[in-house]
Amino acid sequence: MGHGTSKSTYSDHSTDTGGTNSKSPPSHRDRIKQKLHLHHHHRATTPHRSKLNSHDDFAGIALVTLISAEMKLKDKWLACISIGEQTFRTAISEQTNKPVWNSEKKFVLEKNRPRFAKVSVFETNRLLKTNLIGYCEIDLFEFLTRVSDSETLVFELFDPSSSNTLVGKISISCSVEDPIETEKSFARRILSIVDYNGDGKLSLSEFSELVDAFGNQLAARKKEELFKAADENGDGVVSMDELATLLALQQEKEPLINCCPVCGELLEISDKLNSVIHMSLCFDEGTGNQVMTGGFLTDKQASYGWMFKLSEWAHVLSYGVGLNSGSSASHIVVFDRKKRRLVEEIIDGKIILSMRAIYQSKVGLGIMDKGAKEILQSISEKQGKKMNSVESAKDIPAFLEFFKDQINLAEVKYPLDHFKTFNEFFIRELKPGARPIVGVGRDDVAVCAADCRLMAFRTAEESLRFWIKGKKFSIQGLLGNIPCPNAFIDGTLVIFRLAPQDYHRFHFPVSGTIEQIVHIPGSLYTVNPIAVNSKYCNVFTENKRAVSIISTADFGKVAFVAIGATMVGSITFTKKKGDYAQKGDEFGYFSFGGSTVICVFEKGSIALDEDLLANSERSLETLVSVGMQLGVSVKKRTELPSPDITRCVLGS
Repeated sequence: MGHGTSKSTYSDHSTDTGGTNSKSPPSHRDRIKQKLHLHHHHRATTPHRSKLNSHDDFAGIALVTLISAEMKLKDKWLACISIGEQTFRTAISEQTNKPVWNSEKKFVLEKNRPRFAKVSVFETNRLLKTNLIGYCEIDLFEFLTRVSDSETLVFELFDPSSSNTLVGKISISCSVEDPIETEKSFARRILSIVDYNGDGKLSLSEFSELVDAFGNQLAARKKEELFKAADENGDGVVSMDELATLLALQQEKEPLINCCPVCGELLEISDKLNSVIHMSLCFDEGTGNQVMTGGFLTDKQASYGWMFKLSEWAHVLSYGVGLNSGSSASHIVVFDRKKRRLVEEIIDGKIILSMRAIYQSKVGLGIMDKGAKEILQSISEKQGKKMNSVESAKDIPAFLEFFKDQINLAEVKYPLDHFKTFNEFFIRELKPGARPIVGVGRDDVAVCAADCRLMAFRTAEESLRFWIKGKKFSIQGLLGNIPCPNAFIDGTLVIFRLAPQDYHRFHFPVSGTIEQIVHIPGSLYTVNPIAVNSKYCNVFTENKRAVSIISTADFGKVAFVAIGATMVGSITFTKKKGDYAQKGDEFGYFSFGGSTVICVFEKGSIALDEDLLANSERSLETLVSVGMQLGVSVKKRTELPSPDITRCVLGS
């Protein structure tokens, strides 16, 4: 759980699961374990869903409380918890090294949805910004199924720039509402609204008033019938538990509640489970603790606090999942495939403003057409020389600090003092095994070619609808003078965008032979989504690039296009024409700056992973690593020749 070093405030105790007595009902914890019996098997990432597909997906409603922390310095603190595409934050503590929040939030747990929550602690004693001090990762399923006498654990908080450095610890409690009890618990809370004397019993008039408030005219005729069914002894009152059980059963058959009594949202009668979950989460969280503030996509966004709210009011910022966050806002939000949650890409604010001024306006691109392209080329060449100088090595620490939670030095092959220039660090190698390759030995499985933000489209036409807004983009334009087979024209397109903080070596997505590598001169536009999403320029067909054609047995021919960008002085290949490579082998690297690889597969040759397609249809980039599965070949393997039976020798 977490980093594997989290310390708990209790000791585990072995328990009897009741296997010796088949007639005894399973315990609360046993039912949870049974519900989550598949959680140790990682399945392919699935796109975000707002609703459950079936009862089998529902694992329960978890109540997580961020209680307190112990930090190494005094400050004002806030904490955030992120899971999937939702983030919540606490209030800000007093000036102390032992902040107390007692802030809670409920989460719906599903077996095949995100299971890891990130808890981040920020110091906030600054007027304009907060600073991430420590974080931990929590496996909620493991947390909830542990056998213990206490629901509280103490987790170690790690420095975001070094997973080996402790900066404090945080106390977190979590309890789960058994799926079997969800509807009964909800019904009890609904009924308690009209239990005016608080005696735990309801009269017919109290129950009737509640049903009338729901506005269900059909149910109004049945309320006396329902009440009598629960009033077994005929004394005119029923206990809360009795009526809750009856109401839960009735909600399954013919719901009494057609709209949420809290938010007023209409409920789908055919979707009873989601209706109950919706209303359960809408009601007061229930313990008297402060409920965490929600509505945020990432912990960074949540940490902005009042400054974020003010800037949103003034329309300075614009957060959203998808294209808007790249093209017209000052933030890029991507979906982390490994951790199954949204994360915010770090870009210097001044650079964002300048890119928006240039690439999102006719005036900006007009200036580009009148000589700025040559200026960009000159700047790139000068910057390349600077980054290859010995003096540039002093910039490495500042670079690491800026991207402190996005570069894992433990993966780097050599220590920092090995790098004599900034560019040597930028094109750093990783330790063997740092990027496991999926499906080794299976050439019919393609893998991701880079550590990057990925967009995947079944056709180039789809890419123009969801992502690339340049008016002149085409597969022919992308590949330049290389003969463009008809199969490529309507083929599958995958865009691997590398940011400056990424590992900048690119790898083979498939096994095959390099037929040719052709270098095409061009501009050096940025490959940031702000430019790619601009209708005023054509980044991929105008930029400097190198086009390779890889011949494969399982995917036919694959076009591999390495695209240069602003301040990328060179594209260097470590393989040459005629070489055969296995998928995952290194192909080359980009020098300083962010850049992009585009792969074009022949039409009908690859079935891309559904989660990558689903995110791309939302104009949402997926954060992936080298070696993760990209898709599977749909072509039939070449049939083996029939054996020559004249040469067969029969055994005795």
